[in-house]
Amino acid sequence: MSSSPEQVDPQEDEDVIQGSCFCGGVSYEVYGTPVLSAFCHCTKCQRMTGCPFVHTIHYDASAFAWTHPGFHLSRLDSYNVPEKPWKTRYRCKQCGCTVASHNAKTSHWSVWGAQLQRGEDGKIMNWEKIKPTAHIFYGTRMMDVHDDLGKWEGYEGTSPRIIQPWSGASPNPTPN
Repeated sequence: MSSSPEQVDPQEDEDVIQGSCFCGGVSYEVYGTPVLSAFCHCTKCQRMTGCPFVHTIHYDASAFAWTHPGFHLSRLDSYNVPEKPWKTRYRCKQCGCTVASHNAKTSHWSVWGAQLQRGEDGKIMNWEKIKPTAHIFYGTRMMDVHDDLGKWEGYEGTSPRIIQPWSGASPNPTPN
């Protein structure tokens, strides 16, 4: 799929995960296994959401599709920041919620875990497929998180690992 917000027919598959903005006016589906699923502590995510970190999930472009009805572009605003002109973020025009972003350099779409469909119990559906594996950009964190996930200066596995006193993890774990 290109970086333009094209609309395609929803997939009929058990690997499909649905998401939407707060008001439900903009919706999408992602398919299969994410390229990345992590808690992001970068300053851009912090400033966009007003939160200390977000659950970001990255998919190949072919695994993302807009699914809301009606004229597609009439529902979305898009914007880029000067530091990352290759990354386009899309927001719902009605509620203002950022729903996805496209990175033209990597050909990935990113969505946030909090916007994914939930079951009657309030929990995110298909959690095992999308649960985070790391904390990324942890050096700019607003708070410490005491869990067993690896903490990284940048992206998991491609940047220095941050060691926390409570973790007991080695900085460069040996793969099994």
